[in-house]
Amino acid sequence: MVSTQARPRERVAAADGAALAEEMNAHGCALTGPLLTAKECRSISALYDEAALFRSTIDMERLRFGRGQYRYFDRPFPALVEELRQALYPRLLPIARDWAAKLGKPAPWPDTLNEWLEMCHQAGQTKSTQILLRYREGDWNALHRDLYGDLVFPLQVVVGLDEPGADYSGGEFLLVEQRPRAQSRGTVTLLPQGHGLIFTTRDRPVASARGWSAAPVRHGVSTVRAGLRHTLGLVFHDAA
Repeated sequence: MVSTQARPRERVAAADGAALAEEMNAHGCALTGPLLTAKECRSISALYDEAALFRSTIDMERLRFGRGQYRYFDRPFPALVEELRQALYPRLLPIARDWAAKLGKPAPWPDTLNEWLEMCHQAGQTKSTQILLRYREGDWNALHRDLYGDLVFPLQVVVGLDEPGADYSGGEFLLVEQRPRAQSRGTVTLLPQGHGLIFTTRDRPVASARGWSAAPVRHGVSTVRAGLRHTLGLVFHDAA
């Protein structure tokens, strides 16, 4: 049971960082504990119909991204969204830096999210990327990656806002990893209400005979069979 007294940042701080890192290294994704209460989830999903809060609305079928709709929040973000993003970034940073070291890549990410976002803005990536997604019966999301520009943070988080099995069926989160010189591997996750799923934005290190190789990863959502499914997407770089 998620504490109704603790703030989301306190729930993030209580997560077992070592266990999350172990899951990320093994699978490229990891479920957190509860980050939001059911009431907080409902308050965020209810924002979807407040058009003034968003900078853009995407019709996935029109763009051949799948079927359904999502919206990019405009600034300033709702307090719960901003609190979660600020709290999660430093917890994900050690994993990001470890992966960069394994792959021999630069790790340009500073200690705070605000510093990193300023770097994005100086590079021309100024558009907000926090997403509220709504899926109805028959909706789905094609496999993709949320890159948006040259500056990319390698991890992101999706938070389930509705209760699977009660509010909707189907709609599993999909992760497909292209393994070096092997068939692709898929991972399916059903998002508990209020829980977050950390996953890789672009690729992840996998052990190989030569040390470490980068395995490209894409994500999507399976077809919603019934009901209404909302999720909150937290991305840690802005868009060009």
